Amino acid sequence: MQFYRIDTDDTLRETVQHGSDDFHFAYYVDDIWKYDFHYIDWHWHYEFEIVTATSGSVICLIGTEEVILEEGNSLLINSGVMHRFETRDGAIMPNIVFYPSLLAPEGTRIYEKYIRPFIESSLTYQVFTPEVPWQEQILQILYPLYRYLDGSEISEFYILKQLLQLWDVLLKHAKIPTPIASEKDSVSRQYKIQTMIQFIHDHYQEELSLADIASAATISKSSALQLFKKGIHVSPVEYLIQYRLSMAAILLRTTKQPVSVIAQNTGFQDSSYFCRKFKKFYQMRPGEYRQSKDSSA
Repeated sequence: MQFYRIDTDDTLRETVQHGSDDFHFAYYVDDIWKYDFHYIDWHWHYEFEIVTATSGSVICLIGTEEVILEEGNSLLINSGVMHRFETRDGAIMPNIVFYPSLLAPEGTRIYEKYIRPFIESSLTYQVFTPEVPWQEQILQILYPLYRYLDGSEISEFYILKQLLQLWDVLLKHAKIPTPIASEKDSVSRQYKIQTMIQFIHDHYQEELSLADIASAATISKSSALQLFKKGIHVSPVEYLIQYRLSMAAILLRTTKQPVSVIAQNTGFQDSSYFCRKFKKFYQMRPGEYRQSKDSSA
């Protein structure tokens, strides 16, 4: 089986361009089981994203919240919101990603009146389920759009028309809360998390402790634990181990280095411990993982 991973920068912003410079829209059909560790890891982007569970259920971690997206339901994630997708038994997740300015250019009356207030609200996500009439309307727009995008002939005008219709229904019915008073505190917390994540990415090959990671953001160990648990639902050390394993997986796919050398080069001092951790996350030993990549090439 071929495994995929999401590419991000040191702030966890996704680095892939969605769509083209002259039409910022992209459509994907993700099989979450085929991603490293069977999840699409933490990331954010300036685009809106709408995901749908068409087979199986998707565990959506959005900021500090967890949403179980059952088969047949959809979810909109606001611009700039950190998120991650998981599955326990496999899930197919068609999704669309598009810049807010695709709906209306920034600075125009339409953007300022109908787009910017949504982006700047404290609403991080909105679920769409068939049980709610107006949300069923959204789904009745999404499913034909997915079928259309699966075809070979694509009209940008049709895509835009469907998105505007969807946005019209959303704004008429969704409750859009105003920005919360603690927004500045939220930005500060996010900055500290990103600072520690960048430190881990820069130093994962070295021996690192919780104290080392916390000191990167000049906070205490308990504060670092709290920020990571609330922000991305794992401890700093757990994130470090997962990042080391993802780097090891890349080396297994792209080099012929012995497993013991790869373990050493990714910060694991004990090869046996590395193999146990790798099997726990990938459900296969490092050698089996390399073999599966060779056979799928």
